[in-house]
Amino acid sequence: MDFELDVDPALAAAVLEIESHQAGVGWDQPARLYALVDTADLVTHEPALASMLGLDAPSERGSLTPIEQDALPAERPLEELLGTITWPGSVVGCAAVVERLVLPPKADGQLPEDPAAAEEFAREHPDRQEVRIVAGVTRHGASYCALRLRSHDEDAAVMGGADLVPNLVAALRETLEDNDDETPGDDGAGRVVGTETTEVDDVEDDA
Repeated sequence: MDFELDVDPALAAAVLEIESHQAGVGWDQPARLYALVDTADLVTHEPALASMLGLDAPSERGSLTPIEQDALPAERPLEELLGTITWPGSVVGCAAVVERLVLPPKADGQLPEDPAAAEEFAREHPDRQEVRIVAGVTRHGASYCALRLRSHDEDAAVMGGADLVPNLVAALRETLEDNDDETPGDDGAGRVVGTETTEVDDVEDDA
């Protein structure tokens, strides 16, 4: 996939890596949240982990490593949960994965105002499309999104762009605001995408 000229290639690569990982897991999955850490910093501060993962500082310089966070509470909407989250300073970005139902524009005026009724309306609509969204942002203001339709479930059909889901991008950006005063090396737990469980910086919850 060719990246747009104004897209951060490291962020786009990380988002597409997450999307590929989630594609391997399959559909009908809960929302997921990832921390994005600078791979070179990971090599510096976690040399044993970097060696286990086969990461080398010169070759990985400029790339981002996605760290999958613990499972999110299923009973709360992702956007609501994001409002309670802050990140340690060693986290340079974050990404979220969510599945949604998308309706055609002609259905906009037909949606009930009640959220539960609107969700039921979307599930029953004959022209609904199921989509998996992966959205990522960095502290530097970059964003990238990848979308896969269930009806076109193939790698070549994945759509990408800097601001395909602006509301989710904005919510992710808010989790990174005013939280860059910590230093790398804080303890936590999470999973590097594509590897076994290991210790890395984790999300902090101020709820």
